[in-house]
Amino acid sequence: MTSKKALHVDAPLDALDHAAPVTRRDFLARGLVRGTGLVSSLGVLSLFGSPRMAGAALASDLEALKASCGINVSGAGKIPFICFDLAGGANIAGSNVLVGGPAGQEDFLSTAGYSKLGLPGDRVPGANPGMIDRSMGIAFHAESAFLRGIQSTASAGAMAGTNGCVIPARSENDTGNNPHNPLYGIFQAGADGELLSLIGSRNAVSGGNSMAPASMIDPAVRPTKVDRPSDVTGLVDTGQLVGLLNQSDATAVMESIARISQQKLDRVNMKITAEDVVKDLIRCGYIKAADVTDRFGNPGSLDPLADPDIFAGGGIFNQPNDINDGELRKTASIMKLVVEGYAGAGCVAMGGFDYHTGERGTGERRDERAGRCIGGCLEYAARRGVPLMVYVFSDGSVASNGRIDDSVDGQGKGEWTGDNSSTAASFFLVYNPTGRPVLAGGSAQEQAQHQQLGWMRPDASVETAGTPAANNVNLLVETVLLNYMALHDDVSGFTSTFSGHSLGNATSLARLTAFNPIVSGTITP
Repeated sequence: MTSKKALHVDAPLDALDHAAPVTRRDFLARGLVRGTGLVSSLGVLSLFGSPRMAGAALASDLEALKASCGINVSGAGKIPFICFDLAGGANIAGSNVLVGGPAGQEDFLSTAGYSKLGLPGDRVPGANPGMIDRSMGIAFHAESAFLRGIQSTASAGAMAGTNGCVIPARSENDTGNNPHNPLYGIFQAGADGELLSLIGSRNAVSGGNSMAPASMIDPAVRPTKVDRPSDVTGLVDTGQLVGLLNQSDATAVMESIARISQQKLDRVNMKITAEDVVKDLIRCGYIKAADVTDRFGNPGSLDPLADPDIFAGGGIFNQPNDINDGELRKTASIMKLVVEGYAGAGCVAMGGFDYHTGERGTGERRDERAGRCIGGCLEYAARRGVPLMVYVFSDGSVASNGRIDDSVDGQGKGEWTGDNSSTAASFFLVYNPTGRPVLAGGSAQEQAQHQQLGWMRPDASVETAGTPAANNVNLLVETVLLNYMALHDDVSGFTSTFSGHSLGNATSLARLTAFNPIVSGTITP
């Protein structure tokens, strides 16, 4: 019987066996802190006596003009991608997603191994088949807090269209220096958005808590910070022009400026110089502003709080206090932009997962809320009828010494008593609106090995020889990128886009691919 009480889901973890926090990442991991782009127009009414007389529409080559200015009106047509960066070292393996030996998730570990993963003898899946849940294809522990959260926000239909893969892989504990974040690689793989390429809930190079692999960072597409609904609506702030005119008038004004500017600039005869670049910027600047105002003159159309599928009655987050929960609002903002195709990929960083507090309830509460956020993304994709890949990772992990927390929140499971990088794992879920993704492999045995890339030893330690990713976080990211591109039937694109990868030859790549392709060509959100 434990004497400690579980902490509130937002309470800071300030009594751990660590040194005092000194960096922002330290504060995020312990839940001590919660973890834009802007398009604007100019005030130009003085140039026209009547905005409607300025012109009703652009010339017939409007679409060609948009294309020449790089205006993206439909994203890149790739599968939307959202990653969850659980700062602090969350438990993923065993008590949440089942991890087994070389034959797959149900190649069961030893009883002592499961105890280290927080599962007492009466909860061990090998001895009790009722502890295995495959409602999403991938095997979760039936009493997983992640699963409980997912089930509270994702419908049965969304879960029936989902499958997943777990990757046992070590990473360092309690540090943001793990290059876990795959967003830049996802962009290189072709993902892009109508308004933004990448978004993240932290104002960091990676957009999250963990770093991105240095070789993949592209400053030109650094993730735009989005962690609240106002960040979303602020992306298309068209300034006072829309406030003074109605939306169609404001568009006509800017389109007219584009025409007039083009006519004047075309009369200038000069060699191609830096001034030509300025001319193009002037032309495209107004065309882009006109396009944004035409489609997003009402920023409320992007507001997650106004989306009936997200908040309020019938929405995904419909519990009484959901709309005031910062983590849910953050997730809603990211998923709105990514699933709708306005951003190519996004990262949700959630803090407070360094929860080895000498009891179990704190971790259960935080895992359940993370599950609610994950399930919300899957459900939103289902409601929009588009596929989605969700990737979940953390910096290191935790372990139990076997002591049981019999409190209501602890549920008779093992207390988390310390950090342990050897029990770490990551996993991803893939939703497909046309049916559950099919595992690669021609037999049930082969498919089980594709659902778990790598394995754990009987004592619940990652087998570092299991896959290239098992002991190298950079290669873990490469494995995720390979699987993202494989969903598009583009493994050859992986070898050309990431020509310096270290995942091996074609045979090795096939072994590290979880699913058969689910899309060909492009998708339309």
